[in-house]
Amino acid sequence: GWREAVTAAAGALQAGGLVAVPTDTVYGVACLAQDSGAVRSIYSLKGRNGGKPLAICLGDVDCLYRYCHVNVPDELLRDLLPGPVTLVLKRSEELNKDLNPFTSLVGVRVPNHPFIRELARACSGPLALTSANISCQASTLTVSEFQDLWPQLSLIIDGGPVGDVQSPECRLGSTVVDLSVSGKFTVIRPGCALTSTVEILRQKYGLVPESS
Repeated sequence: GWREAVTAAAGALQAGGLVAVPTDTVYGVACLAQDSGAVRSIYSLKGRNGGKPLAICLGDVDCLYRYCHVNVPDELLRDLLPGPVTLVLKRSEELNKDLNPFTSLVGVRVPNHPFIRELARACSGPLALTSANISCQASTLTVSEFQDLWPQLSLIIDGGPVGDVQSPECRLGSTVVDLSVSGKFTVIRPGCALTSTVEILRQKYGLVPESS
């Protein structure tokens, strides 16, 4: 089933569809980031404000260098990724200009979840990834929690509950950190891995909070 599911999901994405996938934090909806029509579909699915950026999702840390200008040590990337962290970096020319055209930055995820990493590897470019919920509603940990979105999705991959459904912490999503300014970091969303992420950035790499 696993290989067939990856193949089916990759096929749906290549055809311009939206696919619901489990991640290491909450359920997500993915499309091909380089497909402008699919990116528009994700915004309309979520009722999302067009000025709110989408993150990209990659299968491996090495791929970051193609879509971002990395100004931190490679070791730092690998200390945080794969994991429940979104790193915000300067985007490269390779990335679809219709994806977040209002900003020179992009958030990047390499989730610590084998299925979505395998799916990202099976696709020609990065995935655009957002949580599987209507904007401003709670994140979802099971596929039944986003039933209202099912009709607009090409495929739903049910990986079972991705966290403790009773725990509010499990719905926080990834910790989002802006690393686009050399030597500094800015926490954009605390998310579920704030303490460990800040510890690595400050103690191991000597980065300082942007405000200081």
